[in-house]
Amino acid sequence: MKKVIVIGGGPAGMMAAIEASKKCKVILLEGNEKLGKKLYITGKGRCNVTNAKDISEFFDYIPGNPHFLYSSLYGFTNTDTMDFFTRQGIKLKVERGDRVFPESDKSSDIINGLIKALHSNGVDIRLKSKVEKLIKKENVVTAAILENGDTVQGDCFVISTGGKSYPLTGSTGAGFLFAKSLGHTVTPLKPSLVPIEIEEKWISQLQGLSLKNVKVDVLKDSKSIFSDFGEMLFTHFGVSGPLILTASRVVVAGSKLKLSIDLKPSLTNEELDKRIQRDFLEFKNKDLKNSLNLLLPQKIIPIVIMLSDIPDTKKINSITREERKRLVDIIKSLTLSIKGLRPIDEAIVTAGGINTLEIDPSTMKSKICSNVYFAGEVIDIDAFTGGYNVQIALSTGFLAGRSICESN
Repeated sequence: MKKVIVIGGGPAGMMAAIEASKKCKVILLEGNEKLGKKLYITGKGRCNVTNAKDISEFFDYIPGNPHFLYSSLYGFTNTDTMDFFTRQGIKLKVERGDRVFPESDKSSDIINGLIKALHSNGVDIRLKSKVEKLIKKENVVTAAILENGDTVQGDCFVISTGGKSYPLTGSTGAGFLFAKSLGHTVTPLKPSLVPIEIEEKWISQLQGLSLKNVKVDVLKDSKSIFSDFGEMLFTHFGVSGPLILTASRVVVAGSKLKLSIDLKPSLTNEELDKRIQRDFLEFKNKDLKNSLNLLLPQKIIPIVIMLSDIPDTKKINSITREERKRLVDIIKSLTLSIKGLRPIDEAIVTAGGINTLEIDPSTMKSKICSNVYFAGEVIDIDAFTGGYNVQIALSTGFLAGRSICESN
């Protein structure tokens, strides 16, 4: 039997091992003390395992080389993912945005489902087996050398070591070094799906405030380069939350960008003005600072008033039409200056990776080394939040494993 060495026990590596083990002897090498360590923290510990949208829609949510993924995503679809976990006895549910989670809300169920399949297929799982380097002769890899000095020989190798985000989970970027040593090129790495730092000092006053159903635009030279609705969170350094993580994909270091937040996207400026007038009529004898409670969260009111340049103690009955217009404009476009992105080790996903031009998209096989395959985040592919990145990992892992089985 062909001997396959899979390096990296995340979702891509586990699925590659499961599929390859149907016809081959498989050894799965994982540097951590357990498999799927990064999966444990995805979806806030609930594991957003895929998305229930039609698979043809996935490509709209993949900014990083979507065309490369046609064969893998159609070869192992989101429906296949849901069927796989259902067969492992795991009940799934679909939530807002078609996100798919385990019914238990426990990421451990998803990981245990993969481990169950590994065991039932006879995969040799070796934990605390960190690969130090690969041995290459001509254009073939012959062995992996472990950190403890052991040599693991094989006929085929799958590199599925993840990106460089969340290094404590084992995503240290080792796979990029392995690829370079084999002659591959690695495109520039940057954090994706990561919180955004903001210039304004007052942002720290909003720390902990969570907003739902707001609209965010990323502006470059006053033109929107990203726009979406959703949830966001203010932090001590800036902004985070699902909407912001997705927006971070368009933020490029060194570019002067603005972040515009529409706090009331369901209302036009005229409708918001009328709403404010109704509230002011009710609070006409109060100070401005005590008159916006029905419209805005308490924590953000002082900031909105400060930006409007209206004294917070000014009586409602003396506020001018022009001042009211300024309030409307700020609520509809609370504009922040983007300082940059948080470090890559805080990112959910790494953008960049092994150049897709050097990998056969129909097999995940290296075009440089005849017995090496790649799967998951180590490749220059990435998607927005919503279960797409885990699905990509599973699909590319499946295709790599299946291709090994079908190769001579």
